[in-house]
Amino acid sequence: MAAVDIEMPMDTEPKILDEEDMEREAECFKEQGNAFYIKKDYSEAFNYYTRAIDACPKNASYYGNRAATLMMLCRFREALEDSQYAVRLDDCFMKGHLREGKCHLSLGNAMAASRCFQKVLELEPSNSQAQQEHKNAAALLEYERMGEFGFEKRDFRKVVYCMDRALASAPACHRFKILKAECLALLGRYPEAQSVASDILRMDSTNGDALYVRGLCLYYEDCIDKAVQFFVQALRMAPDHEKARLACRNAKALKAKKDEGNKAFKDCSYDAAYQLYTEALTIDPNNIKTNAKLYCNRGTVGAKLKKLDQAIEDCTSAIKLDDTYIKAYLRRAQCYTDIEQYEDAVRDYEKVYQTEKTKEHKHLLKTAQLELKKSKRKDYYKVLGVGKNATDDEIKKGYRKRALMHHPDRHSAATQEVQKDEEKKFKEVGEAFTVLSDPKKKVRYDSGQDLDDDNCGGGDFDANNIFRAFFGGQGGGHNFDANQNGAPGNFFFQFG
Repeated sequence: MAAVDIEMPMDTEPKILDEEDMEREAECFKEQGNAFYIKKDYSEAFNYYTRAIDACPKNASYYGNRAATLMMLCRFREALEDSQYAVRLDDCFMKGHLREGKCHLSLGNAMAASRCFQKVLELEPSNSQAQQEHKNAAALLEYERMGEFGFEKRDFRKVVYCMDRALASAPACHRFKILKAECLALLGRYPEAQSVASDILRMDSTNGDALYVRGLCLYYEDCIDKAVQFFVQALRMAPDHEKARLACRNAKALKAKKDEGNKAFKDCSYDAAYQLYTEALTIDPNNIKTNAKLYCNRGTVGAKLKKLDQAIEDCTSAIKLDDTYIKAYLRRAQCYTDIEQYEDAVRDYEKVYQTEKTKEHKHLLKTAQLELKKSKRKDYYKVLGVGKNATDDEIKKGYRKRALMHHPDRHSAATQEVQKDEEKKFKEVGEAFTVLSDPKKKVRYDSGQDLDDDNCGGGDFDANNIFRAFFGGQGGGHNFDANQNGAPGNFFFQFG
């Protein structure tokens, strides 16, 4: 028979190390961890300190070293747990208390930090590091108090300042970051607020406060539908989040009321639209961008209702809230034009054109500048009491009425001052008729061109001759006899 090779089983049991061997191995791991720590390779240092702890889990210094490494990795909550476990193992472990205090401070818990630093000072009264950190904790408490007071007073800039100072000592405090982000949003500094909230959400995607701030920024940027989604998500993560609940309610109410106003405007129900926009403006005074649009919308309605002064006031309110709001400037400029305040209209159109140099805006500015130039001359249409689109017959009727109204002989019994004033008006009426009754002069006048070359607009002409030519001496049922000098004040007025 063939021989059979039989393999004898080998002893596979691991070698059991005694306590001293475990301690030596742990110490070896610690030394390796120290070497990596010095090289600032904190991840490897963490691994070796963890192996040291696994080998000897009752050694406080190993937890202390790993806590120091975790602090360098900005993993302060884990570092806090290691520090607390270290001082439970050894209540006299001074570095453990010091690191626990620093973790509390970094996480924004100044009271707990103060207790830890006080413990260090009890162990070593002259410890300069503990003395300084104790002062830092006191300063953090003061910044926190000032920030809370500032928020109550709605001094959001002060809160941001205080939170910046606080975060210099407590860089891992989400509470301070959220308060800063909320105030940045309330100040209209939305990109900064979004950045702070996003940083928190990258570390903790379920953070209800950060979700609320993201929603708040969108809400204040008039992205209401997206804002509501974030508010709802925040409430899902934190059902008792009162700020998110209130913001969500305001966002939905504001959108609904604004939409109602827009619909009423499209339906030409201007009184209803005006009332709805007014109601919408009372919902949330902090929503600057949406309220600017609501003011502008109400101004548009006001213009439709011929409430031009109110429309201008609303557009001004919109611009105060958002000085980049082009639509509000355009609406206000049109209202200024309608009430013939051309200088104000030009100023608004200049602002618009400086911001957006489009052909349309340039045309609007040029038109307003022309109207301003025309407004600085005598308004011949107004002198004759007719509209700017008056027909030839209406211009003649206007001249007839005003010439008879201001003819000096009608006021021969009046005081010298009144007679002088009426003579001046009589001359202006003749001047106006001379221009508006001549097609070529009228075109030039309407286009804003100078008329000095035509001997009108203050030039040398005889109002009496114009009057005589118009009425034909005996026209209109009136008898006019002029003496030799033909002065206006020497007409004889006989009414038939």
